[in-house]
Amino acid sequence: MFLYHLTLQQPTAITATAIGNFSGTKQQEIIVARNSVLELLRPDPQTGKVHSLVSREVFGIIRSLVAFRLTGGSKDYIVVGSDSGKITILEYNPAKNTFDKVHSEMFGKSGCRRIVPGQYLAADPKGRAVMIGAVEKQKLVYILNRDAATRLTISSPLEAHKSYTICQHIVGVDVGFENPIFACIEVDYSDADQDPTGEAFQNTEKLLTYYELDLGLNHVVRKWSDSIATRSNMLIAVPGGSDGPSGVLVCAENWITWRHPDHPAVRVPIPRRLDPYQKPDGEDVESRGIIIVAGVVHKMKKTFFVLAQTEEGDVFKITLEYQTGHDGVITGVQNMRIKYFDTLPVAAGLSILKSGFVFLASEFGNHYLYQIENLGDDEEDQPEYDSNSVPEEVDELVVTYNPRGLRNLSPMDELESLSPLIDAKVANPNHEETPQIYALCGRGSRSSFRMMRHGLEVSDLAVSELPGNPNAVWTIKSSAREEYDSYIIVSFVDATLVLSIGETVEEVTDTGFLNSTPTLMVAQLGEDALVQVYPRGIRHIRSDRQVSEWRAPGNKAIIRAACNQRQVVVALSGGELVYFKLDNHGHLDEYQTRKSMDALVTALALGPVPEGSLQTKFLTVGYTDPTENVNAVRVLSLDVNNCWDILGIQGVNAPVESLAVVEMMDTGTTVGNLYVNIGCQNGLLFRSSLDSVTGSTSDTRVRFLGARPVKLHVISVQGSSAVLALSSRPWLSFTFQGRNKLIPLSYEMLEYGSSFTSEQCQEGIVAIAGNTLRIMTVEKLGNIFNQLIVPSKYTPRRFAIHPHTQNIVIVESEHGTYCPSERKKLLAEKSGDAMEIEDGNGESGSQELPTEQFGLPKADPGKWASCIRVVRADGHALGEIDLDDNEAAFCVTTCVFNNQNGESYVVVGAATDVSLSPRACTSGSLHVYRFSEDGTNLELLHKTTVDDIPYALCAFQGRLLVGMGSSLRIYELGKKKLLRKCENKQFPSTVVSIHTQGNRIIVGDLQESVHYCAYRHFDNRIVIFADDTTPRWVTASTMLDYDTVVGGDKFGNLFVNRLPQETSEEVEDDPTGNKLVYERGYLQGAPHKFQHVVEFHAGATVSSVNRATLVPGGREVVLYTTFLGSVGVLIPFVSKDDVDFMQTLEMQMRNEFPPLCGRDHLAYRSYYIPVRGCVDGDLCEQFNLLTPEKKRAIAEDMEKSVAEVAKKLEDLRNRAAF
Repeated sequence: MFLYHLTLQQPTAITATAIGNFSGTKQQEIIVARNSVLELLRPDPQTGKVHSLVSREVFGIIRSLVAFRLTGGSKDYIVVGSDSGKITILEYNPAKNTFDKVHSEMFGKSGCRRIVPGQYLAADPKGRAVMIGAVEKQKLVYILNRDAATRLTISSPLEAHKSYTICQHIVGVDVGFENPIFACIEVDYSDADQDPTGEAFQNTEKLLTYYELDLGLNHVVRKWSDSIATRSNMLIAVPGGSDGPSGVLVCAENWITWRHPDHPAVRVPIPRRLDPYQKPDGEDVESRGIIIVAGVVHKMKKTFFVLAQTEEGDVFKITLEYQTGHDGVITGVQNMRIKYFDTLPVAAGLSILKSGFVFLASEFGNHYLYQIENLGDDEEDQPEYDSNSVPEEVDELVVTYNPRGLRNLSPMDELESLSPLIDAKVANPNHEETPQIYALCGRGSRSSFRMMRHGLEVSDLAVSELPGNPNAVWTIKSSAREEYDSYIIVSFVDATLVLSIGETVEEVTDTGFLNSTPTLMVAQLGEDALVQVYPRGIRHIRSDRQVSEWRAPGNKAIIRAACNQRQVVVALSGGELVYFKLDNHGHLDEYQTRKSMDALVTALALGPVPEGSLQTKFLTVGYTDPTENVNAVRVLSLDVNNCWDILGIQGVNAPVESLAVVEMMDTGTTVGNLYVNIGCQNGLLFRSSLDSVTGSTSDTRVRFLGARPVKLHVISVQGSSAVLALSSRPWLSFTFQGRNKLIPLSYEMLEYGSSFTSEQCQEGIVAIAGNTLRIMTVEKLGNIFNQLIVPSKYTPRRFAIHPHTQNIVIVESEHGTYCPSERKKLLAEKSGDAMEIEDGNGESGSQELPTEQFGLPKADPGKWASCIRVVRADGHALGEIDLDDNEAAFCVTTCVFNNQNGESYVVVGAATDVSLSPRACTSGSLHVYRFSEDGTNLELLHKTTVDDIPYALCAFQGRLLVGMGSSLRIYELGKKKLLRKCENKQFPSTVVSIHTQGNRIIVGDLQESVHYCAYRHFDNRIVIFADDTTPRWVTASTMLDYDTVVGGDKFGNLFVNRLPQETSEEVEDDPTGNKLVYERGYLQGAPHKFQHVVEFHAGATVSSVNRATLVPGGREVVLYTTFLGSVGVLIPFVSKDDVDFMQTLEMQMRNEFPPLCGRDHLAYRSYYIPVRGCVDGDLCEQFNLLTPEKKRAIAEDMEKSVAEVAKKLEDLRNRAAF
């Protein structure tokens, strides 16, 4: 077995961020790391939307990220710390829209190691050096400069190592233009390591250490060190030089302290949130400390402030008061103030842009862009605390603030994130064309259940009913100089409606268009003229409303037409083509000869007029010859010297419905490629390259779009030409980040479409569906999934789809919060003391904190809240059942029990008083539910007590398999409870997954991979007969066939294990079953072992594995999801030739295009186990990013053309996935 790996959606979690002017302009961009993907984002100051400029897979784990600018420079570089054992400096190239590698310096072994630098990265604020540090011992400093050609240079590393020292944070201290200084939080464990009593460990100090880079002597010295609070976790550099007092803010539990070697420390307490559920006996929120997890400094003209966020999401504004002497010398900080700012989702990265935006990369869930509305200084009802009022000798001081809704920040844009993606299944309960991915995402009160359809999200701006069913719609400008469209023209069977676009859209009749006839084509000609083509002729409307008309000859009618800015071609009913061209005086002149096609013309298309030219040289004609059963497209010349000559012929397998010739900017340069798109009546879309010199077609790609004929319309997307293809669902062919994409729109079936631009809608689509006119926009081009989101109350754990009602049952549970009964009890004890919470408008009321913004209330470990939620397949919530008495649900399945008339029951596995470490509970339980007659509510049948936490449930031959702890049991349905029938206690750790086929049971163990079991009916026993030689921490698995299982583990490895054929036959052919029972174990396990067929490292913890068919008529694939939100597929190869071809290409790509951050690709995909039986399609598809010279060299080595290699890559993806 050989598989082909493809990533459908890159990780959506953001692990690191940096802000800078990476493109060299004044506009700021945000560079984000998504585990192994580097992406550049640009917020639009006008619209407040975030656009993705470029995204690149680096085939390595990005551990740290920092922006760096040389002194006096105008462009920022990107310094990356990864698991490659190298420090990498990248530069964004806006002309090619790619990242260029400037330097890649090796300093250690690859991998995320304890003593190899890469975990921490800090840059000198004045752009002279960077420090890269490890978790333990090693720190290296690199001096950066520029040479005579203004190229960035990097020095040899300067060591700042210290043995027996753990580093917890590094920042670059702003000291102006003095020697660069880096501040670190360090712990020296040398004494604790030698002391067996543990006393030295208890007395270990945490130190704030300054490392100074002496630029004159070219070495690093340990300049200053002082003890700080033992629970300090983070440093924030304070502006220095002429901008501020320098030093660092040390963020510790409950306190923020300003430290500087030459001045006394200044500290303020971190205000805490009052909890409405705090216990009246004094054990309340005050006993729990709070820490800072994210911070950002924003400098203004004469001042600066710091925003710091706590682990609960509360953001505080910190200001420092200091004095500047007559000589410009800034003294130490005299006072530090802290004030509540707003409450936001907990951030993994926080950035403030000069344009007044705050970008928040969430630790879990969606990421946000906020607009700063106020700086919070004028908010009098919020208490402000300063350091001068804090007694020096006090170690613990509790101060509070008044929670409220957002006031100083307003959300502008939201970047959808699936992380953490906990579980997913592929299903099609609504019987649509393609299946959907149902996923459980998020954590706590910000978690959700998501239904993901392949397609771009479409937003409706307007939907208007029309007097009848139209058959076509166009938008045109009144002149070429206009920025926005002036008219919408709608054609009916016997009339044409003209609508004027202004503040409102209204009908007009004085435009010169003929209203009493249907329209075939409308276009804007020349500078300020319009043209209307209708069945009996052509109307040329000048700007002064003078109309010249051309009539169709005799009894012939115009059946097809094509226009651009200077040319018009029409096809008459007899197969005759008539060509018109705009002359220098603005007259539409007919060419002297006409072209007879001797066939039925079904489609016409003219390409865009090339820049610097007066006309396009080619006309494409789709025709059908019924007598010879020929369907084809001809490319005809429109050049004066050889007009009507045939330049090329493209054969197709069905009548041509429509044509579109567009220039796609997919070369990475300012010059695009010309393509002819052919829509056929059988639902196929052909796309061929059109040579701009000879007119010949080549490199044809085919895609099935739907069951209806394909109609093509040229529109504009992000300022470039795109094609809207309408079949049984709409599709969009466009260029994104220099690559061609063909993605469906998540919208109903459309019949005709055109571009639309106005002041209110800069770039949209106007389309007709039935008797309605619709104006819509497509904005999130980088998201290939359109998501329907159902919010959850707690973290979702597992879900099941009920086969009869198609309802979805989700179990949710949350650790460290109160269950409903305990919440009511605590509120009753504190009645009359409910909190005063203000909304964003300043109105207050007595209520609980809204969990959507402030999260769930915190409780002690061991406290749980849980519920069972029922959702319809269309996303409509039907209801929920709260579990009480500290009970938490962990798994769910549906089961048809024996002798129950085929009724499908819902079984939920739960446990009470669960402790996570060590894993224990007071009791487990199995809840059996049935759906009510109307299929909307769950009714509890009974509960069965079990010994341990049930983590896995599966239906098995009219019974129920339950995995709890190290046991596997079989239950039957009884009247008052489930009846235990069989048990096996021989599993090594904890059963986490169960799959069955026939009498065979596949059990996934938490620490020891998968086990094959057989159920013996005659003596009612479960026998383990095969296991794995590799201990795997299995997180997800599924069966491929009777002998094969595919799974993933917590370290990001995908594997396929297969039972040897002779072993499988031997097990099945054992009539007594005694051989299985008495066979001797092998390697301290089962008597038989798996064959390892496929090994592949995916890069993140695998959360689900499914076998599914994703596209109509496509082959079956393995779809997997990861915890960080990525979605990928493993596609089986069908021929040995394909395997050899792709393996050769993969090897060539490894040599010619090594990963961006210096990680070896083969080593990365073999992170824990050597890669086997799988070709990495993500690397192969980077073939399209190569320069034309490298593409040709690789293709020649493979004895193929560049087009053949690119077509092979596209076919492999399109035939099985998207």
